[in-house]
Amino acid sequence: MISQRPSLPLHLVAAIVAALLAATAHASAQNIVTIDATAPQRTPQPVAAHLGADRSPSGETIGVNSEYLTRNGKPWLPVMGEFHYSRYPRGQWQTELEKMKAAGVGIVSTYVIWIHHEETEGSFDWTGQRDLRAFAELCAREGLYLYPRIGPWAHAEARNGGLPDWVLTNSPVRQNDPVYLREVAAFYQQIGEQLHGLMWKDGGPVIGIQLENEYREHGPGKGAEHLHTLKKLALDAGLDVPLYTVTGWDGAVIPLDAALPVFGGYPDAPWDGSPKQLPAPDVYAFRFENRAAGSMGAIGGSGQGAASAYAGTPFLTAEIGGGVEDTYFRRPALNADDVAAVAPVMLGSGANLLGFYMFHGGRNPDGGPITLQESQRTGYPTDVPVKGYDFQAPLGEFGQERESLNKLKLVNYFLEDFGGELAPMQVHAPAATPASPADLSMPRVAARTAGDAGFLFVNNHIRNATSRRYGGFQVRLKLPEGELRVPATPIDLKPGVYGIWPVNLRLGEATLRYSTAQLFQRIHRAGRTYTYFFAIPGVEPEFLFVAGTKLPAGDRNIRIQPTAQGLIVRPQLGATKTLDLPGAETIVLLTEPEAEEIWRGDAPGLLVQSKAAAFSHGKRWTLEQTGDPHFGFRIFDAEAKVTSHDAHVSRGPANGLFRSWSASLPAIDLPVRLTMSKPAGPIPPYTMGKSFPWRKQPVPLAPDAPDFERAAAWTISLPAIPLRPELAGALLRVRYQGDAARLYAGNQLLDDNFWNGAPWEIGVTQTGVETAVPSTLQLRILPLPRSHPMFLEGTVAPRFRDGKALELDSVALTPVYQFSFTLSDDR
Repeated sequence: MISQRPSLPLHLVAAIVAALLAATAHASAQNIVTIDATAPQRTPQPVAAHLGADRSPSGETIGVNSEYLTRNGKPWLPVMGEFHYSRYPRGQWQTELEKMKAAGVGIVSTYVIWIHHEETEGSFDWTGQRDLRAFAELCAREGLYLYPRIGPWAHAEARNGGLPDWVLTNSPVRQNDPVYLREVAAFYQQIGEQLHGLMWKDGGPVIGIQLENEYREHGPGKGAEHLHTLKKLALDAGLDVPLYTVTGWDGAVIPLDAALPVFGGYPDAPWDGSPKQLPAPDVYAFRFENRAAGSMGAIGGSGQGAASAYAGTPFLTAEIGGGVEDTYFRRPALNADDVAAVAPVMLGSGANLLGFYMFHGGRNPDGGPITLQESQRTGYPTDVPVKGYDFQAPLGEFGQERESLNKLKLVNYFLEDFGGELAPMQVHAPAATPASPADLSMPRVAARTAGDAGFLFVNNHIRNATSRRYGGFQVRLKLPEGELRVPATPIDLKPGVYGIWPVNLRLGEATLRYSTAQLFQRIHRAGRTYTYFFAIPGVEPEFLFVAGTKLPAGDRNIRIQPTAQGLIVRPQLGATKTLDLPGAETIVLLTEPEAEEIWRGDAPGLLVQSKAAAFSHGKRWTLEQTGDPHFGFRIFDAEAKVTSHDAHVSRGPANGLFRSWSASLPAIDLPVRLTMSKPAGPIPPYTMGKSFPWRKQPVPLAPDAPDFERAAAWTISLPAIPLRPELAGALLRVRYQGDAARLYAGNQLLDDNFWNGAPWEIGVTQTGVETAVPSTLQLRILPLPRSHPMFLEGTVAPRFRDGKALELDSVALTPVYQFSFTLSDDR
């Protein structure tokens, strides 16, 4: 017998149906996004800032106007990535710079951290990994520009913000005190000597200087007056460059007649005082009203300043979070999309310099009797690890290639090839925009156009929020030529989707009205142009061409549909898809994972596709991967030649545009032995730090060296690590649960970590020990009490036993293999 449920009265059913229909109609109306892009273009104007020498000996120029940067008089939208030379072993700089270059970084920014160079008054150290000149010269050899950020106060999560202890005791700082200025002048003179002959005007790589950082002091001898003085001291030291910048966030002072402001934003706020998940960060919302974000972690920052503070300057960034540095109290763990989704949002907001902080992690050098990290014990609001400065960056503390690297490089490649077109394009906001970064009532979209050409920027990935599915999503873009609907038929905009869609892009003799696949590079090869796209996960790739465009027929995997707007092409994803267009032009469509395996090198027109990280210097290529000695790769040029002294290279079949190759190296086994030497002692109560006007609630102090005497301890016995060319290093991966951990070689602290649920990785061949890698290491782990006040991600689940979490799950030493080959094309 079928049971029957009580039926609702008909009038109530009708009311419910009517309400649902009304809600559906309302949702559909909200998800049609209208953008009016018919406003005339602004004419670029000169900036007010008096800048430096902009011409190189060869006649090349770097300049700036009110809208964008220029190179040789043409619009220029470069990618800048932060890498601190003094936080990385000198012998590995070249490899890491080549990795950054392969990921599309064109400018390397770096703090010159004063305390790293003059810890003791009058005793400067520019040797070893502190050798700024050697780093600058290496950047030049790799074809990279250099952008020193010379402070004197840097922040950088360094002790005293980078100011030496003795500077703090001698006089007031960050103002025109004569004693302080004399000390700064000596520091700047040292930097000038290090970089002598390496300015842009000399034919060198140094194209800009950042003065101070997060500077918001006011009063006599402070503010703009002090920044003008610092600029004069820099010029007196010979630091004459095309660009001078200051940070513009958190209420900073911006002297528009002396420097250009730079901005940024981070996916989370480890400096915050809340033990809970924070609201949706503003970096996932387009900035139509103000370039400055909310809090950027400046000490005593006051939030965004008025838009008038940066009037007449282009939107430049220096600190888009390539990650975040966990603090002892707050330990966010980012995923790759948390990082990568910020880039299209910033570009859609008008950013015309994409500057990432950090792009590459590192480690603090050893100090003398002191440690060199930011800490509450030195009067700062947060505690960071003593040694580790991994930052969850695209390239980690020991050069590990992260998933975020593969995602960001696709945006970087796009800017290499299309940044000159994007830079002059103006931002257009939708008719309706979210009321706040946490407002998910409508899709997040922006347009940048010049005339009828442009790009749409879409973001539906918001960290710390549950993204919505927006049914019936379509952008109605009003252009001077008329309205364009993207896509032609509304779609579901799924949670997590973000990307960049081209509008009226010229491809040979054809015009692409739009694409819902993301454009990421253009390659010229053997008289033909190949324009690469990838399918954004969750969005069916669709290309709309002007009606009458001659398209190839006969490919059953490509559907062509005539519509009122033009010809819609919908390729079926699978193998690499190509579409030949009139005018020696070919579209190449990849899946996102396939696109993330593409690597660009020094030689134009040659590409390598591999799951391994790839980087080059001239014709020499290197592939690097952890744990697997077998390398498979494909070359974009079926006739290119591959030769190697490292291993036998097998030539595989050509599949369309690519030819497969493979090589195998001898496997290396690196077993470790683990012995527990001491259990953990009792857990003392937390000691709380002081409060700040902007953070009323004190947070716990991080444990210091004496606290680790109570830690559980293990001895890790390492095998001999062979010195072989195919071994780039060895990565010790520690999976544990606890509060914090340290790794020692004897009494030398090698690295440290605040547990956030992720494995802790240590490059044991890169830790700076004076001799060979030691045969034994000491691992110490402090337990995490059940009553801890820390912020951990909701996905992190400590296993508490007897009121504490303390487990060492595994320790493994994994080889990092590298395989080098020469790639040439003799045609």
